[in-house]
Amino acid sequence: MKKRDIETGNDVAILVDAFYNKVFQDGVLAPFFAHVDYPTHRPKMIAFWNFALLDIAGYTTQVWDAHANMRIAPPLFDHWVNLFVEAVDETFEGEVAEKAKLRAKTIGWTFKEKMKAKLDNEES
Repeated sequence: MKKRDIETGNDVAILVDAFYNKVFQDGVLAPFFAHVDYPTHRPKMIAFWNFALLDIAGYTTQVWDAHANMRIAPPLFDHWVNLFVEAVDETFEGEVAEKAKLRAKTIGWTFKEKMKAKLDNEES
């Protein structure tokens, strides 16, 4: 059965919830997100992905700045991306769904490189 594409803010909310359900149940990433107040965090993530995928204004925070203190080992960003891609693939398909996966891969790579640099600077 063909899934539909991500088309609305409600679709983005479904994706965000699907992804975070995976994160909070994941033995590797859950400890890094244990402190997250999801009801408070959720609207921020929905606003971000609405902006990133549907060009809906409303997200103004620098994504890295909000995550820089999480102290996640750089290779774990690949795991984060894999969970996000799984959430997309299980829920949606189409042009915007592919865009979501590409954006997540770009964000994951960027975060991984920034975290490597941050950790290298702290060790110096």
